[in-house]
Parts: sequence; C-alpha cells; structure tokens
Amino acid sequence: MKLIKNSSVYAPEYSGKKDVFIAGGKICRIADSLDAPKEWDVEVIDGSGMLLLPGFIDSHVHVLGGGGEGGFANRTPEATLTGFTRYGITTVAGCLGTDGYGRDINSLIAKIKGLRQQGISAYAYTGSYQVPVRTLTGSITRDIMMVEEIIGTGEIAISDHRSSQPSYEEFLRLCADTRLGGILSGKAGIINIHLGDSPRKMDLILRAINETEIPSTQFLPTHVNRNAALFDEAIRYAKLGGTVDFTGNEDIDYWETVCDEVRVCRGIRRMLDEGVSSDLFTISSDGQGSLPLFSPDGKFLGMGIGKSSCLLKEVKECVQRENIPLETAVKAITSNPARVLCLGSKGHIQEGYDADLCLLTEDLNIHTVIAMGQTMVEKGEPVVKGAFE
Repeated sequence: MKLIKNSSVYAPEYSGKKDVFIAGGKICRIADSLDAPKEWDVEVIDGSGMLLLPGFIDSHVHVLGGGGEGGFANRTPEATLTGFTRYGITTVAGCLGTDGYGRDINSLIAKIKGLRQQGISAYAYTGSYQVPVRTLTGSITRDIMMVEEIIGTGEIAISDHRSSQPSYEEFLRLCADTRLGGILSGKAGIINIHLGDSPRKMDLILRAINETEIPSTQFLPTHVNRNAALFDEAIRYAKLGGTVDFTGNEDIDYWETVCDEVRVCRGIRRMLDEGVSSDLFTISSDGQGSLPLFSPDGKFLGMGIGKSSCLLKEVKECVQRENIPLETAVKAITSNPARVLCLGSKGHIQEGYDADLCLLTEDLNIHTVIAMGQTMVEKGEPVVKGAFE
C-alpha cells in the first residue's frame, strides 16, 4: 500500500493538489487529504512541489528490436525494462516491422509475456509490414480473440518502398478480420498503419473508410509527421474524426523531425490551432525500431534507432516551446492511447484504475514511477531491473 501526499494531480486534466492512496495495484482513493491508520503498513510518498501524472503509454514499440534494412549487422537491440520505466512508461504495445522473417509473432508474444512478468503492462499487434499477415494461430481474428496479449494488427506498411504493396482488397480483408476479432473479444481490434514517404500517403485508409462500413476508429496511422505533405493529409483526416499518431524522436536532426515544420510540438500546435480535438492525436516512440535513411532512388544511407525516452521529451517541448497546457500535451501519451487501444483501466488517475503513476518535478523530470502499484523508479533511478540488466 502507498499513499502519495500533496502532489498536483494531472489526471490528465488538472485536478488540484490531492492525496492518492493505492493498494492491490489499483488507485483506491483520491481526496484533498488522506491519512492511513497507523497499524497499516503504508509507504508514504511526499509529492510536495511535484506533479502526479498517469503512467505513460507507448503504443508503438519494436520490443524485439527492428532494422535489417542495411543487412544483418543493422538489426537493432531488444527493449529492456528500465528502457521504459526510467522514462515513465508503464504500458507498451509491441510490434514487428520490416523484418517479419528473422523475428516472428511467437518471439514477440514471448517478449511481451516477459515484460508483464517484470512488472509493466504489455500488449502486442499480430503481423508485421507484410500482407498477407503472418499470424500465431493462422488467423488474424483468432489471434485477437484467443491470445490475451494481442489487441490488433500491425505494423502494416503502406505507401512505402518496403511495403509488400497490398492491393485494396487485401488491405480491406485484413481490416475486416481485425475489426471482427476486436468485436468478438471486446478488444480494440486496432490496425496500426506504418505510413511511408510515397505520395499515395493515406489512400488505402481513406478509401476503406469512404467505401465500406469500417470506421476511422479502427485505424491508428503512425509516422504522420514524416513529411509536410503527409502531415497536411493527417490534419484533414483528424478533422474527419480519425486519430493520428506522431512519431517522437530524441535526435531532432533525424528522420521524421529532420524538418522543423513537422517536429512534434509544432505539429500538435498546428492541429490545435486548426481546431482538431485534443483527443485525436497520440505520440509513440517507434522505440528500438530502425530509423533508416534512403536516397530518393531507394539506396540505404544510414541507420538511427528509436528511443522510448522521446515521449516525455516531446511533451516537454509542447509545454516549453509551444505553450501547450500540460493537461493537453500529456493526453497524447496517456488518455488518448488508452482510449484508442481500449485499455479501460489505463490513462487516467481515477479511483478503480490501475496504479500506473509518474511523479514529476516541476520542470517535468522523472522522480518516481509506479507500475501496477509497484515502485519501479525512485529519485529518477530504476529500483527494479530486468533479469539481465
């Protein structure tokens, strides 16, 4: 049992100074002032002068590593527990990417189970860039229905030279199968879509929404800040009610953020200024994924790596560079991905919700991270580590 005293609560909306009592991995009580009976074994955490936020949700992580575009030596390393927790991340959704051969769905689910055993919440998408989708059980619908950890399909690549170039009919079938799996299991049934640099942009998604009964809520298109033209289309898509995902980056001069026009904080500011709801964008890291650079003719030029640390960095820039209120910016890594992924007990500081919490200093640096009621980080340093860290 833990009692966090006197912190300024962003739930993610600002709720004022509160005390928060947690037990059994859940948020049990929130009030202006709480005191536990002396006979109870309660750890009291002084949150004075600090901000209490929901644990962060990274909806797009290559937990097994990614890469391979430049050959076997360019395969990026697997994610580690502290690579998430030291940056406030308490929930992840893992995916495969370009390489659905050297890595597969069996290994992905094993990794997700391992992260769960180490104390954080972890989920997965079935499939990879390739269509037809390679699944665990032989069926997208069955994977989502019968495998607890699987909440959707992805990362499906379109408008990219690394894509398997699915036809509209192939794309539509995987979307329908994913939606059905979600309906039958009570899960998100989300389709996580990798968007490339092609001028076709979001054409398959828009066509599916316009020509069928599949709603925009079934899609989470990511990398929308890859280039200015794609971002313009993403704004139009969000104005129609679709949620879009920004890819954060620690290295401002690399890949999606190579152009200041499409850096995350400026993109979010522009969306808000154009009237897009603050509920309709998320930020993910592409963590451990390869960030390859290619020449215009498709020649491999070099490789970077995604880092989950970028989520908090992007929120800081929204607040400090663009004067976006913290309660608005932090929705992109808390309540918004929780809603899109149908994680009903995540993304909010609310009684009955999972005790996933981040205590931050006033300058938005990590002090304490709690995942499912367990303290993972204290004073900015991990106190729980993975088996081989």
